[in-house]
Amino acid sequence: MEGLSRRRLVGLSAALPLLGQLSWAAPAAAAAAPGPSPVRLNYNESPFGPSAAAQAAMHQGVAGCGRYPYPLQYQLIEVFARQQGVDEDQVQVFCGSKLALQNAVHAFTGPRSLVVPEPSYETPAQTAQARGTKVHSVPLNAQQAHDVDAMLAIDPKPGLIYLCNPNNPTGSMTPTADIERLLRKAPADSVVVVDEAYIHFSDAPSCIPLVKTHANLLVLRTFSKLYGMAGARVGLAVGQAPLLEALETFDGYNVAAEPSLRGALASLEDASLVARRKQGNQQRRDATVTRLSRAGWRCTASQANCFMVDVRRPAEAIVAALKGQQVLVGRVWPSWPTWIRVSVGDEAQMRRFEDAFFRVLG
Repeated sequence: MEGLSRRRLVGLSAALPLLGQLSWAAPAAAAAAPGPSPVRLNYNESPFGPSAAAQAAMHQGVAGCGRYPYPLQYQLIEVFARQQGVDEDQVQVFCGSKLALQNAVHAFTGPRSLVVPEPSYETPAQTAQARGTKVHSVPLNAQQAHDVDAMLAIDPKPGLIYLCNPNNPTGSMTPTADIERLLRKAPADSVVVVDEAYIHFSDAPSCIPLVKTHANLLVLRTFSKLYGMAGARVGLAVGQAPLLEALETFDGYNVAAEPSLRGALASLEDASLVARRKQGNQQRRDATVTRLSRAGWRCTASQANCFMVDVRRPAEAIVAALKGQQVLVGRVWPSWPTWIRVSVGDEAQMRRFEDAFFRVLG
């Protein structure tokens, strides 16, 4: 029997009575019944998935997967550009905004540094560090916003300055006036990336209109969050044409699949979707934050579909304890070691989170 794995032996047990008598080869009928499925509040995903219209459009797109869907890509660009009031050559589609962000780091840093807020989304810093680029991390200010003056001061000639607004993981907002001041004062050849993955959950205006007057501004959007299409991988980059052309050199003009593009188009054309999901997210987020705050726990002032809670002790242990209660929450940022990030789920999921939180922390 040398060389046979346990899995292969189990597969042979039906044909070999002797093997079928082995206790570990028998069917697992006596296994314990599974418990409740985990509550997944760890990746800032929508608990609702794509809208009904998007799902129908995505099903329709399966039959077209035998061809490259460039016409749909151009259609998505046309619709988004028209809705945002920008030129079509100022919009490009990527397989998720993360890819566009990684390409921006490759395109605009190297000899010149990357400036990022801390804590924030780690992908730009990780991408830069992997290629040996200097990374300057600037703590958020007392209002949990980007400290734009400190970001400008830390390097007079950075290759790229990254802002995430609302910020991940805190969900906190940086005023548009601060971003405009950064754009005015940043070197003309330093690219500024504003990641608006969570902008639909907030009341803040987008930075997309600023693309017209700032040749060094790149704004990123995604369908992964409010639109509930994280697994479909559709993102958009908005900027003047030379910036977009620099990004495209790193992924060979890749494009999302037809079902994903059709789902994105249906989402954009659903006039009530953003307002409806934004309102529901705000109600569930604020209700949970209010209950935690009344019990004495400090939370961030979030305008996203996540928030952070200061658990006043090493947060890694609390993440593990909540996992033991079948509640998954986000990772811990080293600069905020006592804070956990919680994604906003549906009503039942938030109640399960609260119950588990108070069981673990009292």
